[in-house]
Amino acid sequence: MNAASIFLAALMAATTAHVDHQALENAEARVAAESGSSLGAALKEAKIPLARGLDASKKEGIPISGKFEVEDGKLQLSVYTMKGGKFFEVVVDHQSGKIVKTEPITSGEDLAAAKSQAEAMGKAKKSLGEAVAKAEKANAGYKAVSVQAKMANGAPAADVGLIKGTESKQVDEKL
Repeated sequence: MNAASIFLAALMAATTAHVDHQALENAEARVAAESGSSLGAALKEAKIPLARGLDASKKEGIPISGKFEVEDGKLQLSVYTMKGGKFFEVVVDHQSGKIVKTEPITSGEDLAAAKSQAEAMGKAKKSLGEAVAKAEKANAGYKAVSVQAKMANGAPAADVGLIKGTESKQVDEKL
């Protein structure tokens, strides 16, 4: 195979990869917008903000992630916590801010996610609540609907999901 053929094959592969990547990004944006609009409508029921739900969950451990979600057609505020080397899903009432239930996380994707989030929170200098407050302040009119600790370029960070009406976006805040 000559150099021109190799170059052409590489160019075609790169173009295909770019098209596939762009198609994936477009699909993800559509799903986020659809999820954001249904979540945005459901959030009208919530009387407490995400940060208050994170604070309420501290009775069950250190918050490592939290999110509003529509579960079985109903709005729910779910927070993952860590305590004593164990992980829990804490459901907080979005009307009162009181803990509704706490369940251990013992297997599957939830456990893998909790371990990853716990690693990031173990290196954090700020709480998830502080990250949420900073993200909301920097993005006027937006409400935080999700936050999770993660490692980004070797440093702890919070991935904060924000929503305003039908618009949604993700921002990173240093932890």
